[in-house]
Amino acid sequence: MEKDRRDFLKKSAFIGASVLAAPSLLGCDNGGEAVSAGGLGLRSPGEDKLIVPKGRGLRITGTFLDEISHDIPHQNWGEREWDMDFRYMKHIGIDTVIMIRSGYRKFITYPSKYLLGKGCYMPSLDLLDMFLRLADKYGMKFFFGLYDSGKYWDTGDMSWEVESNKYVIDEVWKEYGSKHKSFGGWYLSTEISRRTKGDISAFRKMGKQCKDVSGGLPTFISPWIDGKKAVMASGQALTKSQSVSVEEHEREWNEIFDGIHEFVDACAFQDGQIDYDQLDAFFEVNKKLADKYGMQCWTNAESFDRDMPIRFLPIKFDKLRMKLEAARRASYDKAITFEFSHFMSPQSAYLQAGHLYDRYREYFNID
Repeated sequence: MEKDRRDFLKKSAFIGASVLAAPSLLGCDNGGEAVSAGGLGLRSPGEDKLIVPKGRGLRITGTFLDEISHDIPHQNWGEREWDMDFRYMKHIGIDTVIMIRSGYRKFITYPSKYLLGKGCYMPSLDLLDMFLRLADKYGMKFFFGLYDSGKYWDTGDMSWEVESNKYVIDEVWKEYGSKHKSFGGWYLSTEISRRTKGDISAFRKMGKQCKDVSGGLPTFISPWIDGKKAVMASGQALTKSQSVSVEEHEREWNEIFDGIHEFVDACAFQDGQIDYDQLDAFFEVNKKLADKYGMQCWTNAESFDRDMPIRFLPIKFDKLRMKLEAARRASYDKAITFEFSHFMSPQSAYLQAGHLYDRYREYFNID
C-alpha cells in the first residue's frame, strides 16, 4: 500500500508539473505576428452543442491590464507570460489594451520620479514600458490609466487625484507616450457611480491636460452603475436593498456628461452591478446620453462573477453572453472587459478562465 501511495504521488507531481510548464512551452515562438490556434496550443472547439443563436453579442475588442489591484490576486507574470497573453488576446480580436491604473497608493507600475519622491515603492519591473512594447509588437492601441492615490476612496474628494496626476500625465507622455506608436489614449481611472464631490471639475481638468500634452489623444472613463449588486468587495453581502432607478441614473449622468463631454471622449459603464433583466433599460439610457453629447458608448463587460460568495471568479459564460447581446441590441460602439488575463486567459491562475475562452471562441466561431 505504501508503494502504491508513493507511485500515485509521483504521477500526480509529474502531471502537475506538466500543466504548470505548458505556458512556457507555448511561449517559444518569439515572432511578432499572431499565430494560428494550433500554434497557440488551443483546444479546438468541440461539437457544436449551443441551443442559442451564435454570435449575437458585441465582440470584446479591448481589455484592462490589471497589475496594480487590491481585490484580485497577482499572477506574478514576467514578460514571457505577458507576451503569450497578448497573443491569446490578439487571436480573439482584441485590439485595445488599457492599463487600469499606473499606481494605487504606494504601489506603482513604472519608476516614476514624481511618485517615488512621494514615498511610493520602486517596482521590480517597468510594466508600462513592457506593455507599450508588447502593444507595439502586436499592433494594439494602448491606453494609459492615471494614478490612483487612494485618497478619493478615503475622502470622497476627487481633487486629490487631480493634484497627483498633474505631474504623472506630463511625466508619462514625455518619457513613454511620445516614443511608442501604440500609445493611443488615456483612461481617467477614478471610478464613480453618481454625482460625486468635484467629479465634473476633476474629469474636465484631467481630460484636458491629457489631451493638451498628447495632441488630442482620446480619453475615457469607466464608472459603475449604482445597482443592486454595487456592494463593497470586502463585505459579505451580494446585493443591497437600495439601488438607483433608471430615471435617477439618467438624470445624474445627463448632468455629468453635460459637464465633461468636451474632454472625455468615451464612457464604458461597468455592467456587473445591475441584474440581467435590467440590462436593456440601463443600456438604452447610456447610449442615448452618449449620443446626445457626442461621446462613444462602450461597455465594460465584466468577465468576473459578482453573484457568487467567493470574490472573484471567472463568470459563467451565459452571463457574459447575455451582457454582450444586450450591448449589441443597444448599438454600443465597443466592448472592453475587466479583465482578460485573470478571467478569460487560457494561462490564468483560474482553470475556469481557459474554459470561458473556449466557450467565447465557440460562440463567435473563432477557430
